[in-house]
Amino acid sequence: MNQARHNNIQIQGQNIFYREAGDPNKPTVLLLHGFPSSSAMFRNLIPALAEDYHVIAPDHLGFGQSAAPSVDEFDYTFDALTALTLELLDILGIERFAIYIQDYGAPIGLRIASRNPERVSAIITQSGNAYMEGFTPFWEVLFAHAGDRVTHEPEVRKLLELDATKWQYTHGVPADRLALVSPDTWMLDQAYLDRPGNKEIQLQLFFDYKNNLDGYPDFQKYFAEHRPPTLITWGEHDEIFGADGARAYLRDLPDAELHLLDAGHFALETHGPEIVALIRDFLGRVLV
Repeated sequence: MNQARHNNIQIQGQNIFYREAGDPNKPTVLLLHGFPSSSAMFRNLIPALAEDYHVIAPDHLGFGQSAAPSVDEFDYTFDALTALTLELLDILGIERFAIYIQDYGAPIGLRIASRNPERVSAIITQSGNAYMEGFTPFWEVLFAHAGDRVTHEPEVRKLLELDATKWQYTHGVPADRLALVSPDTWMLDQAYLDRPGNKEIQLQLFFDYKNNLDGYPDFQKYFAEHRPPTLITWGEHDEIFGADGARAYLRDLPDAELHLLDAGHFALETHGPEIVALIRDFLGRVLV
């Protein structure tokens, strides 16, 4: 059962694709991917965890193999993506789960956790931001775009092109580890981005991202009040969500386990075995 199974399910009239592995009777780990990737970013992590855990990894709507209705057919917001994820869990009968959050997966997973604290058994965050300290200069144009879409859209569109997609995978990666990053990663992501209408979907989510910041006080209050067991495995050289964002978790979660890796934004690509070992040790202690 360690081999990933590839499933599709209808939710709110939309096809949602998800990968599943492991025994459903064992504790569940929900893997939530970031931009511009899909559940494919967990292709190596899933079988590594499936021996001891039930693993679920959906593609957010508009990403990967899930449906991608146009912006005229679906209101792309992080609240809407959260609702789809919760409904998937409910349909699958998953009441309690650990979450692995990366990039876009953070505002989705932390909405779920802060609104349903009894359901989340543990948090693993890898460049999954929840603090203002995590924002780097990379975000300046995106926040400017959120205030004035017309003026800044031409510049923001450059973030949807191949050079930018490749940069997300290669920036901050030590020279001796660059060969570990498969070109398939950025080429697959770019193929999804280049589908007709998908760039408009991504622009809409760029615009909505500012609304995630309004949830940060709730996320931080949840951390401080409920103290979920938390593992932080963060690329120290990530220039999208900086390492200060990882350190900030300790303000509200002083018992969180912080590991800054010699990696960039997609740390699983270069430090997969190290992250697997950290996760297995962590979950083995906290999911008892």
